[in-house]
Amino acid sequence: MPRRRVQTFLDENNVEYMIVEHSPAYAAMDVATAAHIADWELAKTVMVRLDGKMAMAVLPASEKVDLDAIAQAAGAKLASAALEDEFKDLFPDCQLGAMPPFGNLYNLPVYADVSLATNDLIAFNAGTHHTVIRMHYADFDRLVHPKTGQFRVVSASAAC
Repeated sequence: MPRRRVQTFLDENNVEYMIVEHSPAYAAMDVATAAHIADWELAKTVMVRLDGKMAMAVLPASEKVDLDAIAQAAGAKLASAALEDEFKDLFPDCQLGAMPPFGNLYNLPVYADVSLATNDLIAFNAGTHHTVIRMHYADFDRLVHPKTGQFRVVSASAAC
């Protein structure tokens, strides 16, 4: 079962969470709708390359990634959105594009948009296109230790 890795990690760390099953959905906004979760509460994971190395950008479902902001936070010269073919092998226990924002479980740095911290609860793909996990943001922050900042596009121009 794809969500097993995250679920085991949460159980081992005594985290309260809820599993939400929903009809299959692939785009973040569709997942939010299918799971009956507000778009600002659903944390989507976008894979980025920072000077050629993979990293996770985590932001609300409705937002776009600000690649310049992540590059600056990481001290990288170049940031770009990663293609699925470039990261599919990093998540052998997940359906393509449904990886949870737990980079620590996959040896990847995580950059979380600060707006997620304003939520008591967040939800995210649990390794499948029909399951999300909902938990307290404080627990996510404690377990993942993401670098936080404003990593979403605020202007009308969108990066990804």
